[in-house]
Amino acid sequence: MIQPASHARRAPLRCLAAIAALLLSMTAGARAEQAFSFDATPGRLPKTVIPVNYAIELRPDLANLTLPGVETVDIEVKEPTTRVTVNAVNTTFGDVIVGDGVQRADVTTDAAAQTATFTFAQPLAAGRHRLRIAFTAEINRFGTGLFVVDYPTKAGTKRLISSKLEPADARRIFPCWDEPAFKATYALSVMIPRNLMAVGNMPVAHEEPVADNLKIVSFAPTPKMSSYLFVLTVGELERVTADSGGVTVGVVTTEDKSGQGRFALDSAVKLLAYYNDYFGVKYPLPKLDLIAVPGGFGGAMENWGGITFFESRLLFDPATNAESAQRGIFGILAHEMAHMWFGDLVTMAWWDNLWLNEGFATWMSTKASEHFHPEWRNWLNGYGAKQFAMTLDARRTSHPIQQPVADHSEAAIAFDAITYNKGQALIRMLENYLGEQAFRDGIRKYMADHAYSNSTTADLWQALEGAAGKTITGVAASFTEQDGVPLIVAETVCDGAAQRLTLRQDRFVIAPLGAVDAAPLPARNWQIPVAAGPVGGKPFGEILLNGSAEVPAGACGDAIKVNLGDIGYYRVEYGLKNRAALLSAFAQMAVDDRLNIVTDSWALVQAGRADPPSHLALLDAIDPGDQRAVWDQVISSFATLDRLARGRDERPVIRAYSRARLRPVFDRLGWGNGGSADDDATLLRASLISTLGDLGDEGVIAEAKRRFAAFLEDPNSLPNALRDSVTHLVGITADRATYDRLLALARGSTATNERLRYYYAAAGARDPELARATLALTLSNELPGTIVSGMIGTVASRGEQPQLAWDFIQANFDALLAKQGPNFRDQFVPGFMTNFTDAGHAAELAAFTPPQSTSGGRLMVARALETIAISAGLQARVLPVIDAWIRAHKP
Repeated sequence: MIQPASHARRAPLRCLAAIAALLLSMTAGARAEQAFSFDATPGRLPKTVIPVNYAIELRPDLANLTLPGVETVDIEVKEPTTRVTVNAVNTTFGDVIVGDGVQRADVTTDAAAQTATFTFAQPLAAGRHRLRIAFTAEINRFGTGLFVVDYPTKAGTKRLISSKLEPADARRIFPCWDEPAFKATYALSVMIPRNLMAVGNMPVAHEEPVADNLKIVSFAPTPKMSSYLFVLTVGELERVTADSGGVTVGVVTTEDKSGQGRFALDSAVKLLAYYNDYFGVKYPLPKLDLIAVPGGFGGAMENWGGITFFESRLLFDPATNAESAQRGIFGILAHEMAHMWFGDLVTMAWWDNLWLNEGFATWMSTKASEHFHPEWRNWLNGYGAKQFAMTLDARRTSHPIQQPVADHSEAAIAFDAITYNKGQALIRMLENYLGEQAFRDGIRKYMADHAYSNSTTADLWQALEGAAGKTITGVAASFTEQDGVPLIVAETVCDGAAQRLTLRQDRFVIAPLGAVDAAPLPARNWQIPVAAGPVGGKPFGEILLNGSAEVPAGACGDAIKVNLGDIGYYRVEYGLKNRAALLSAFAQMAVDDRLNIVTDSWALVQAGRADPPSHLALLDAIDPGDQRAVWDQVISSFATLDRLARGRDERPVIRAYSRARLRPVFDRLGWGNGGSADDDATLLRASLISTLGDLGDEGVIAEAKRRFAAFLEDPNSLPNALRDSVTHLVGITADRATYDRLLALARGSTATNERLRYYYAAAGARDPELARATLALTLSNELPGTIVSGMIGTVASRGEQPQLAWDFIQANFDALLAKQGPNFRDQFVPGFMTNFTDAGHAAELAAFTPPQSTSGGRLMVARALETIAISAGLQARVLPVIDAWIRAHKP
């Protein structure tokens, strides 16, 4: 049910603008980047005591979820001290002794700082010492530190434990120096039941049975690495392996699922050889395990030698997966394996340079996908990653790629689209600017120079400049050390028969409507590599735009395209004459350039630099036979408009127009012949089915219901490629009987991807009573903890019951926080509130105190408040204009 407009809480736009203006004090500038120096690295721990080696003995109790342990740490004391401070969370301490046991420490803890301090009666002299710490930590029910997963099997529910430590949760397993600059070696022993398998960073060195049907599993010592890369998984597991240049590559799964790891295993063998060659430094560990975890956390983690994956992100089952799922599996696998070099071998010194890990791994993943699977066209079809980053980067609450990070709560929220997607886009632009070979030579030098150590962005620029013989620091730093998106204003001017192109840079900004009282955003200047040239032709030559420029541009009237190939990280606004020429030549453009024109056109509308009718006229010019990437962008903009119009009078008109534009595309593709081929047409078909159903296409909804009914009688009747889309539409229109059937399908499956398909479909039900049933389900032990937040978010978004879900969150916040952990408080709640677009809910979020307890939470609240204000502005400015244009220009 859509909440009627008369019941929506609305407030003047100036109130939203005032809320957004309050965010100014929370933004911070970037610092000038210097080469790595351990002593100068930011962090909270003193650098007077350094760990060299950890020998860790753990005795996990899977029944009581406790983690007793003892560790012996070889430390280097740089100057005499009576105090040793480490990180620890929810840990109780036994004896802490140094050396031969004569000196015992007094232990004090600081829960807010997540530290424990050991104070000795006599100073520890400078030099080497051995510290022995007895402790008991906790096994968590949420996916950080060492966590428990209860998962269904044909033999009943079983339990395993696994770890997820980035950015700062090794401290939840054992006391440690839990900052990336404190690299050390780790030797782990774990006592577990004999029927279980343990997987760590390194191969098992020794396994010994002990009393009470237990065994001690000891792993070989690791190379020097940061604490967040430590891994431990224990359960009823099985492993299949293959060799890649002397390295044992394995896929580890729960019982009877190892066969589903064959695609990942084969891909990993190829990727390891490819990366060995590209980076010029061979993978240094003797084994690399890919560990499928059926719950706990939703992504993947690049633990050195033992990468953990949420099960559905790694395993491929042709009985339940669409063939196209292999694209996502390969992509996330390529990303995490790239981290074995960018992140694990060479680690950023502090979280302010997280992009050195994530931006590069994201770029390398797409590069590897293009190499092994060019048919997937990953740069083209992955365009949305850059678009999302640019949307966030155009706001007041954006941050530089190299962002100040004060503590663990800010480190946790640094894993965002600026870090990943803008970082990836910048690297692609720089590779294109330097040349592929020179760029690779620079990466090889960087890896060789900083192996087993830490680095900063400045170290990378030095390596690239040394290899390429071309200055890059000024170009790169203008994108990494300041926030914001460049805007290039491009105009053509005729001089007789000749034409000249003028380029002028500005700052592209998306601001809340009416935010005139806010201080203006500071001006920016970038050094921008610009590719400009005629449609269908080659760039005029190298243009490094630093302010403004003017270049010859062919004959008068030629259509000149800026950002040829869509490789640059900038927006383009064309003058009227050149824009008209480009629209006339639209069909002759390469698909990358057509897509770039469409995305920039929509962005200019969002920024208030273009009228909505100009964008709608462009959409009318797109051929129904155009490629998936172009239509995916159209679908995205229609979905945004539909969301903004929820509960407003413009919605029926906008929905009818959207259906009219998309239906010819779908009619061209049809429902398919029952196959599940991995091609763009199949993926576009599935997207159109979901979108048209969301937009109220009665024919598509009816056919989806018919096909689902046939599927219940004969599962082979519905191709895997359509199951998500069909089930989604059945879910949003579900009655009680259908809702119960979806839950029964989820409960009856042991395949994670299937369970998620049906649970999420049920959560999308738009009947308020069914939404309440879903929300109640999130408090039970039935759902994997991994999807609880997602289910609540689905009730609000797909189910269109945001108020119902918000009331539920507030009423049950403590219980949900206990199940979900700190990320629920600091990240999920602010993100959830962007389902609303009014000042009343913005004020509720601003007054909701739990996220305000950490600096990371406060930053997330600030970003969410700005998102709400921007959405309100778009509603007021764009929707009435679009409504009027559609009524006057019916398709």
